[in-house]
Amino acid sequence: MRWKLLFVGMITLALTVSNQAVYAQRPIPDSTRLFPSVVLEGDTIPHISIPEVVKYGRRRFKNRYQMYRYYKLIRNLKKTYPYAQIAKQKLLEMNTHLKTLKTEREKKLYIKQSEQELRAQFEKDLTKMTISQGRMLIKLIDRETGSTSYELVKELKGGFSAAFWQGIARIFGSSLKTRFDPEGDDKVLNELIILYEQGLI
Repeated sequence: MRWKLLFVGMITLALTVSNQAVYAQRPIPDSTRLFPSVVLEGDTIPHISIPEVVKYGRRRFKNRYQMYRYYKLIRNLKKTYPYAQIAKQKLLEMNTHLKTLKTEREKKLYIKQSEQELRAQFEKDLTKMTISQGRMLIKLIDRETGSTSYELVKELKGGFSAAFWQGIARIFGSSLKTRFDPEGDDKVLNELIILYEQGLI
């Protein structure tokens, strides 16, 4: 009897190893993949990050002018948003690099060099922007960096430069001190930014 049990055990073991070898060669179906998990009150629960999905209701327009303004907002956003992202990235790089510099002279030279590089790279494109696109860019920079354009210029170039460029902006009916207001004037724009970031517009 014992040898029969031993024989059955050996056959079972051989089949198990054989099956494991076969399954190792097959792609693992999604239904059997392992996911990160957490233990909650003694139970192991899969913990899967699901990307955020934002849905807004279908926009209705009272008239053609309102519709025109909405689609103009989208056009301006597509034109200006990439530059706001560049400003955010460049500011992070500059702040990180400025911390490594010891003297004020080194910092001023670095800021001047960075300004020249930005001018050479983007000045042509930025001067082609319309006034409404310029105003939007000022708001988007505040949204992306957490600081108004006026505060950024003042911090990097000093109060005199900030006041000078604020004066220039005023001539064109803008202000470098403009804040992004996602719950007020810029609510629709904020919704469009979220849709744009998700590739829906």
